[in-house]
Amino acid sequence: MEHENPAKVELIIAGIGGMGVLVAGRLLASAGLRSYRHISWMPSYGEARRGGPSECTVILSRDEIASPILDQAGTMILLDGSQVKYYEGRMRPGGVMFAESAGLADKPDRTDFKLVPVSGLDIAMGMGGVLVNSLIHLGAYTEALKPLSPGLILEELETKYAGRVAVLKQNQDAFRTGLDLGKTLKV
Repeated sequence: MEHENPAKVELIIAGIGGMGVLVAGRLLASAGLRSYRHISWMPSYGEARRGGPSECTVILSRDEIASPILDQAGTMILLDGSQVKYYEGRMRPGGVMFAESAGLADKPDRTDFKLVPVSGLDIAMGMGGVLVNSLIHLGAYTEALKPLSPGLILEELETKYAGRVAVLKQNQDAFRTGLDLGKTLKV
């Protein structure tokens, strides 16, 4: 059965530099080139390469994209659960925020969007380290909301990590684990 894409996907991925925020966003945007006519991937990060705030916006659309900047998004992936309060103002009413459950101490003040805790970090640590957490979250998001076929992201992983067999396998395993995790989430 062929996957039906939504007309438009708007996503903000945020975390701390070094968490794979930009990698996850770029994978989604690159994979989206096979299904969408218009794509935007816009990274934003501070001076620090690691440890500073980092985010990217990804827009996949059948129609032209008016602006790559998203003040608010319908979906968000937060790789650092402690950032929920900071980012809740950028959620659209009715949207879905996937947030890392580790460090998720504060509940948002708003109740007009769905907060979905994702336990990616614990799983990532069992799979070899924090670096695959972003792929676990990307897999959970992809399975839960179906922005595009998971096979396209797996193909993009093969392209990105061609010739690096161990890294490719670890990243594919992390993404597939995220897909399985996404089946259990209540969205």
